[in-house]
Amino acid sequence: MSSLISIEEAWARMLALAKPVEAEDVALDDTLGHYLAGDLVAKRTQPSGDMSAMDGYAVRSGDGDAKWQVVGECRAGSPPCPALSPGEAARIFTGALLPDAADSVVIQENCTRTGNLVAQSSGEPPTPGGNVRKAGSDFAEGDELLPKGHHVHAGTAGLAAIAGYDRLSVHRKLNVSLISTGDELVAPGMPVLPHQIASSNGVMLSALLARLPVAVQRVGPVRDDFDSVCAAIEAASSGDILVTIGGASVGDHDLVLPALKHLGANMEFWKVAIKPGKPLMIGRLNRAIVVGLPGNPASAYVTAIIFLLPLIRALSGAKEVLPRFEHAKLAGALPACGARAEFLRALVEGDNVRTFPSQDSAKLSVLAKANALIRRDSGSMALDAGATVPLLRLD
Repeated sequence: MSSLISIEEAWARMLALAKPVEAEDVALDDTLGHYLAGDLVAKRTQPSGDMSAMDGYAVRSGDGDAKWQVVGECRAGSPPCPALSPGEAARIFTGALLPDAADSVVIQENCTRTGNLVAQSSGEPPTPGGNVRKAGSDFAEGDELLPKGHHVHAGTAGLAAIAGYDRLSVHRKLNVSLISTGDELVAPGMPVLPHQIASSNGVMLSALLARLPVAVQRVGPVRDDFDSVCAAIEAASSGDILVTIGGASVGDHDLVLPALKHLGANMEFWKVAIKPGKPLMIGRLNRAIVVGLPGNPASAYVTAIIFLLPLIRALSGAKEVLPRFEHAKLAGALPACGARAEFLRALVEGDNVRTFPSQDSAKLSVLAKANALIRRDSGSMALDAGATVPLLRLD
């Protein structure tokens, strides 16, 4: 278990543990960030009838003469006007149903009206379907609108509402515990002595998960005492995901792995061939999937992006779980990559991306300025400025 494995193997082993949690019906207002537990199928047709896309006059395009007698007014939210006879028009407003026999709308800016007579004064002659939203042009009853596993965002909620839903079947929220360990840690905002450091990782990772369907519990800082570490881990093992931060290496005071073994955890792997973040571990303890993250802030952040977020997406029933990489051109040269894949903190500016001079995994000032991670596979050759590289945006 102690040998280095590739990112791809680590992903495969982790995701083999991740079966989606149960689904529940949730009010639309509470579904944002969740993933659909089934296909979203339209319960109604939209628009339900032919509707005007503009303010103007509903006419029969086949009349030929661009002059009409106005015989009615069609408003949004009202039943349709009476059917039009040849040579007749109806004043109509955006979103109103067209009267029978009408098949076109002449916009009001192109018309001149005198009393009940209206004439087209500019623009192209009326054509069938002109300025009309046809019935079912958005979707029809029974259409599959979105697939199972779709990420619910504001547009999804709006679509579901207009398709006839007030609730959606989504996978429930996950219970995630973040356990920070280390004698050197003090709570944020407390005085920090020279031998101490403010506990930032829990805050950072909570913020990272804020828009996901999770309920986060922050635990710690837990001191470097075997019994204390065991107690904190065991207490969190009834949730869905148990994240430890720090104490994952091999030093005398790195107690997380010994504690997990003592408690009977089944560990899938420990150590991945990536930089930063080599001492990453994945396993299971009781009900919870265990994710052991390194303690350096950049290492914790990068491994959370690359592993914790895909795990959450998989358990939440997402259709796509792995990071999605895009490409950009380097603003400067990069040296050859070593035996581990690298994720370099970087800044995308326009079409180009540049790395920060320091990639020290303890520097939060660099991490806070980065908006992307450049991925470099192990053994990659040196690259000149202008070369194209894969990157993962952090927003």
